[in-house]
Amino acid sequence: MFGLKLPILLAVVSVAWIGAASAQNNPASRLSIDQLVDIKHPSNPVWSPDGSHIAFIWSRAGVSNVSLAATNGVGAPVPLTSFTEGRVSHVFWNRSGDRLYFARKGNLWEVGLAGGQPRPVWKSPTTEADFVPSPEGTRVAFVRAGGGGAGQEQGSDLVVRSVGDGTELKLAHDDFSIQQLLWSPDGTHLAYVAGAKIVHHDESPAYSGAKLIYSIEEEQPGQLSVIPSSGGTATPVATKGWHEALSWGDAGHFVFARLSNEYKKRTIYVADARDGSQRAIREDAEDKFWSLPDWEAGPDPLPSPDGRWVAFLSDQDGWDHLYVIPLTGGAAVQITKGKFEAWRPAWSHDSTRIAFDANEPDHPGDRRIGIAAIGTDPRHARVEYITSGQGTNVEPQWSLDDRRLVYQHTDTRNSADLFVTDAKAGGKPVRLSDSMPSTLDRESFVAPEFVHYPGPDGLSVPGWLFLPKGLDRSKKHPAIVWVHGDGINQNYDGWHVQRNYAVYYSFHQRLLQEGYVVFAPDYRGSIGYGREWRNGVYMDVGGNDAKDAWMAANYLKTLPYVDSDRIGIWGLSYGGFFTLIAMTDQPKLFRAGVDVAGVVDYVMYYGDPFHNDWTVGRIGTPEENPKVYANASPISHIDRLARPLLVLHGTADVNVPFVESVWLMDEVLKKGKGNLVSFMIYPGEFHYFEREHVLRDAWQRVDDFFATYLRGGGSPASSVTLPPQGATSP
Repeated sequence: MFGLKLPILLAVVSVAWIGAASAQNNPASRLSIDQLVDIKHPSNPVWSPDGSHIAFIWSRAGVSNVSLAATNGVGAPVPLTSFTEGRVSHVFWNRSGDRLYFARKGNLWEVGLAGGQPRPVWKSPTTEADFVPSPEGTRVAFVRAGGGGAGQEQGSDLVVRSVGDGTELKLAHDDFSIQQLLWSPDGTHLAYVAGAKIVHHDESPAYSGAKLIYSIEEEQPGQLSVIPSSGGTATPVATKGWHEALSWGDAGHFVFARLSNEYKKRTIYVADARDGSQRAIREDAEDKFWSLPDWEAGPDPLPSPDGRWVAFLSDQDGWDHLYVIPLTGGAAVQITKGKFEAWRPAWSHDSTRIAFDANEPDHPGDRRIGIAAIGTDPRHARVEYITSGQGTNVEPQWSLDDRRLVYQHTDTRNSADLFVTDAKAGGKPVRLSDSMPSTLDRESFVAPEFVHYPGPDGLSVPGWLFLPKGLDRSKKHPAIVWVHGDGINQNYDGWHVQRNYAVYYSFHQRLLQEGYVVFAPDYRGSIGYGREWRNGVYMDVGGNDAKDAWMAANYLKTLPYVDSDRIGIWGLSYGGFFTLIAMTDQPKLFRAGVDVAGVVDYVMYYGDPFHNDWTVGRIGTPEENPKVYANASPISHIDRLARPLLVLHGTADVNVPFVESVWLMDEVLKKGKGNLVSFMIYPGEFHYFEREHVLRDAWQRVDDFFATYLRGGGSPASSVTLPPQGATSP
């Protein structure tokens, strides 16, 4: 542990002390950190050929395994693997439905439904990845590392292997990489992208020393090509560049999207697999920037299985809605309409219906599953919703017979789980999984209240207020403002749909049981509220959006049961960035803050090739808009810091490179603020904390930090004297 006080102290925390602190601060009735770690997350459900079962990946603290659930809901899911470390991916069924395949540690594995130990299908001396079964299920395509010539990188081979007799055929080689494998609908061809690479730019900033090298990644696009699956010559298709949502439209055409460099324009292309030509069939231009959340909106564009149509999402009327356009081009038809956002479209196998999820007007935190009946003409589409009530339902996927859908559900008492329902209104959802440990008392969970408060320019800011159960409103209580990350994200009416943020929602339930009031703002830039709110950050990153976040404290001060002198703030990523702004622009507003992997300066962020397109789309370049960039640089104002700050960051972070927090620490010391800042480094951890030992330490550290500065009840090793109100140091 690196405890950064002035002077810098290296403190050692033993396992025994952590256990003692947990025992001291965790009464039997309180949600424990062990229970938080034990909450699992399901993903990647795959229907069996006969529809009787769904295989899915169940992850716990960075370790994932394959599980099997009966679609009638009888019995608990059966674990087919029990790995204690590592991840599984690319799960698919064999043709007869009695065996599952999956990727793990560079190999293709198999496991039978009747029992037995999982094992590699074959052994290879080199790493293999991207396993994709052929449409008829008798072959598998994959990428094998190796084959580079002298002076070249290792390179990659595209290989097709028979599942039955194990015979192999090498189709192509690239000296850098092969990825995005796609079988044609008839199985006669394979598409792939070759030559994409990551160029590492190493730097050793003076504040860190010449012995430490930080790598900045620059992604360079590859070339889409198509090759006969029986062997032959590859044909380049379309111009070289990024291919968003790449897929086959029919046996002779591809569909993909591209964003302009400034995020002003999104274009949908159809490319001919035979002659390589491409043409645009749809273009969306934005005055500000294209801000649909691709990690939430799902596959977009999405061709129908019969190759007639392309479904896509657009916010041209101010809200994200579902549209359909012919593959051959022509007029697009808007399918959903209203003041809500529709995401994650999924075509039925017969190409007559599209399932999707959407929130309701004035209910941004709930989502329901809808089905648009397209028939043979989208102009006469009918939309009906097949789920109802409170909760967030997302990611519908059709059974092979198109009679049922599997989807993910969360609510105020349940983290993410899988459900199955009939593909028509009135069906009764069947629960397939329960991801929470049985020791949890779900009755103790707190549901949020959806509220609004005034922002800096008078606009109404939405947010979610959590009050501890049995709150004594005659007394003053500490409060914590949580600022979600990503910018383009949101809070939900219950557990977050993404594991990355669900772990924070879980921890907030623990904080509520400890007596804190918790508030989660959906500042401008957040999704769920339409294009204008989402694009409100344009040329103002770190401006009114950050004020929206920290002004949540002003709202909390209006509540008679909140202690105005004991309000904390914390956030991840973009939320960490806002935390740093709040702690420096408003140095006396918050008693303490926690920055988890936050951006410290947007000029630095822009300088990372991995992020500069994203940044330019919102605020231009530093040369064009120096005032905006100066506003988005909390490190420039770190001399204003007056209250305790805890910084947590993983060394393997590529979203917000770890070197940003290293620079922050250097400036903290130079400005004489080291006595206010603690810094915890997590070796090998990514942006979203995942591994068990990291989660345990981070949650205990945050718990102790807020207890010390907001409740005055931290553990002996972390307790310090609370500064009087208005003081500049603790």
